[in-house]
Amino acid sequence: MAHPLDRTAKLLIALILVLATYVGFGGPASAASVTIANNGWQFTDTSGNVIQAHGGGAIKVGSYYYWFGENRNTDGTFKAVSCYRSTDLKSWTYRGDVLTSSSATELNVSNIERPKVIYNSSTGQYVMWMHWENGVDYGQARTAVAYSSTVDGTYTYQGSFRPLGYDSRDMTVFNDGGTAYLISATNVNADLNIYKLTSDFKGVDSLVQTLWTGSYREAPAMFKRGSTYFLITSGATGWSPNQQKYATATSISGTWSSLTNFGNSNAYNSQAAYVLPVEGSSSTSYLYMGDRWAGAWGGKVNDSEYVWLPLTFPSSTSLSMSWADSLTIDAAVGTISGTTSPPVNTSSYYKIANRNSGLLLGATSGATTDGTQIEQWSDGGWTSQHWQFVDAGGGYYKIKNRNSGKIMDITSSSTADGASVIQYTDNGGLNQQFRLISVGSGYYKIMNVKSRKILDITGASTANGADLIQYTDSGGNNQQFSFSTTS
Repeated sequence: MAHPLDRTAKLLIALILVLATYVGFGGPASAASVTIANNGWQFTDTSGNVIQAHGGGAIKVGSYYYWFGENRNTDGTFKAVSCYRSTDLKSWTYRGDVLTSSSATELNVSNIERPKVIYNSSTGQYVMWMHWENGVDYGQARTAVAYSSTVDGTYTYQGSFRPLGYDSRDMTVFNDGGTAYLISATNVNADLNIYKLTSDFKGVDSLVQTLWTGSYREAPAMFKRGSTYFLITSGATGWSPNQQKYATATSISGTWSSLTNFGNSNAYNSQAAYVLPVEGSSSTSYLYMGDRWAGAWGGKVNDSEYVWLPLTFPSSTSLSMSWADSLTIDAAVGTISGTTSPPVNTSSYYKIANRNSGLLLGATSGATTDGTQIEQWSDGGWTSQHWQFVDAGGGYYKIKNRNSGKIMDITSSSTADGASVIQYTDNGGLNQQFRLISVGSGYYKIMNVKSRKILDITGASTANGADLIQYTDSGGNNQQFSFSTTS
C-alpha cells in the first residue's frame, strides 16, 4: 500500500503538470510555431467546417484570439456574425453565432457587413460595429451597434443609424488606448470619414475629419505601429479586387499622408478586412487579413476564401506586402513569416501530360488562331505542345502557348461541365486564370478560377485528339497532370 504522502505528492505533481499548460490560470499556454499552408483558400475550423468570418476582424482577450465575421444565407442576406477562437491563429474553434437574424426585428431580413469588436475597459463591455442594410438594396447605408459583457457571448443589438447623418458603407473601428474611432466610407463611397466615438463606444461623438474627397476608397483597416498610424483602403470596384493603398499619420486627427500603393495590382486577388497586431514575447508582427470574394467569379459570399499575409515595414512610415503560399506564425514570440513554393517557374516552358493517357496538351493542328481547341496528342516535339505559366498573382496562373502566344481559356467564359478549353488572346479575365492543386507524386489538378471546375480529358479518353474540357472534380487520373520542362 502506498503511503498517504506518496499519493499527495503524486497529486501535486499532476496538478503542477496541468497548470503548466495554462497561462495565469486563464487559458492555454502560448502556442508554438504553426504553419498555415492553404493560403488563398477557404479555412476550416477544428471540426472541419468552413470558417464563415468574412469581412471580419479579430481581438485578443487573455491568451485567445477571437475572430468575428460575416456568415450569410445562400441569397446573400444576413444569417449571423460567427465567432471563432484560437491561441495560435491556425486552429480555430467555433464558439457560436454571437448575433443572428433573430436577435432583433431589424435583422430579420438585412445585410450585415464588416463586423468589428472592440473592448471598453470602463464599461467592461465588448462593442460590435457593423455596416447595416435592409437586405433589399444598399440605399440605407447605416452603421449598427451591438454589445456583450463577454467576448464570445450573445450580443444585444442596439440598433442602426447614420453617423451624424452621413451615409456609411464599408467601415471599421479602432481603439486607440481607450479612445475609439469609427472610419467609414461616405458620400456613396466618394469620401472617407473618421469619427470619434462616445466614451462607451456605442455612439458617435464627433466628426474628426474627411479624407481624400472624391477618391472612392473603401474597406478601411487601421492599426498603429510605434508612433505611426496606418490606414489601408481599397478602391471601390465591387467584388473585383484592385490596387490597395495606405496612408500614415502621427495622430488620427492630424494630417494624413498621400495614398501609396502596396502589394500587387489586385492585392493578390483580395481585399483587406483587418490588420491584426500579433504581439509576442520578443516582437510584434502585423497580419493582413483579407477576403478573396467569391463574387469576383460569380460565387456566393460564403464560398469566399481568405488571404493572410505578413506586412513588412521598410521604414517607420512605410509598409509592403508580398505573396506567400504558406505562413509560419509563432504567436507566443510574435513572429510571422511567409514562404513561396510554386510548383512551376515562370521562365521555363513545360509539357503538360495527362496522368491517365500520358499524352500532352497542345493546340489542335498547331493553329495560332483565337478559339482553337486544346487537345491531347502524342509528343511530337512541337512548340504548340509547350506552355508557359505566367504569374497572375496570389497563386493564380495564365497558361500561355509557346507557338501561338495565346492564353488557355474556357470557351465563352462558361462555368458549365463539359465546356471546351481553348486558346485565346489575353484579356485578363478569371476565365483565363488557373490554380494548380497538388495531389501528390508530382501530379496536379488544374482548376479554372472563374468556373472552379477542373481541367479534364473528355470521356477519360486515352486517344490522340481527345478534347480538353472542364468538369466537376471527380478525383480521376483523367483530371490530373504532370509538368516537365522543355528547352
